[in-house]
Amino acid sequence: MGDVAGLSVGHAICADGEGDSGVSVIVAPKGATASVDVRGGGPGTRETDLLAPHNTVQQVHAITLSGGSAFGLDAATGVMAELESRGIGFPVLGAEQPAKVVPIVPAAVIFDLLLGRWDSRPDAATGRMAVKNALDEHSVAVGNIGAGLGASAGALKGGFGQASAVFPDDGPLAGTTVAAAVVVNPQGAVFNPVDGKLWGIAAELGGEFAPYGVRPDTPVAEAAIERLRSMNLLGTKMLNTTIGAVATDADFSKAQVKRMALSAHDGLARAIRPAHMPMDGDTLFGLATGTKPLPAGIEPAVAMTMVSAAAANCVERAIVHAVLAATTAFDVPSWKEVTEL
Repeated sequence: MGDVAGLSVGHAICADGEGDSGVSVIVAPKGATASVDVRGGGPGTRETDLLAPHNTVQQVHAITLSGGSAFGLDAATGVMAELESRGIGFPVLGAEQPAKVVPIVPAAVIFDLLLGRWDSRPDAATGRMAVKNALDEHSVAVGNIGAGLGASAGALKGGFGQASAVFPDDGPLAGTTVAAAVVVNPQGAVFNPVDGKLWGIAAELGGEFAPYGVRPDTPVAEAAIERLRSMNLLGTKMLNTTIGAVATDADFSKAQVKRMALSAHDGLARAIRPAHMPMDGDTLFGLATGTKPLPAGIEPAVAMTMVSAAAANCVERAIVHAVLAATTAFDVPSWKEVTEL
């Protein structure tokens, strides 16, 4: 996600780093055109109505992704407070009083209360620290971090994942970047019970999964496949959610960003099966920083098609990164541990 110019990512764990849940934020200090698409039947969200293309507000200053179920929505309050302290936000009284700003911070949460301590939940202080880490450090880490700390992927450990793609220089969208950041906490399974491989592993670009010791053609031992088959593919809980954001540096309108977010859910459904279940809260935000104007001569519909396809691919790959980077925690085994890869 940080590969998109104008965005940065940060994480924090509640209880000053000693808790069992956390927050991940995507910060756009100069604002980003934004929309959202909610597919899950049990979402926990904040400020999503304003992101509808027909509503007035066009840009946001951060997206908050939090654990803690509905309690975790409080983290967005801290995100707003930290942004305001830095003068980042919508100048409600115009240029004459630039200090009076209201940061626009939509949010979504996952249900992770059954992993670790029930009362370990992100709060405003956690959100504030995540913003500080985003602006002062910027994270490219994946796995058991931020909102991914308490995430589970069906019967396996979930986590936080990122992936990006840059269109080639000899193509019509030369240099345009698309990225995804996803908190993977689904009810559905992330692996194929036939061969034990992750559903999204074939979407790999440039050998990106090799550092985990895995490639699309890496076989899973029969004993590991049997163990995976024996696990409850839908997990033990009926309260889950996969949340995240897709972003581009293309100069897109709010309606175009909405379409990108809609299409990005295809990547979620390819990497998690089944997805968008009644008790999932699957939510994907869309962001466009507009730092890279569309090249002359390309039709807007063609550009949208290309970026939307890339967004779906990035979500699929980000989910794989989250699962491969996850480590066993809270007595929930990781895919890597089960397969011993």
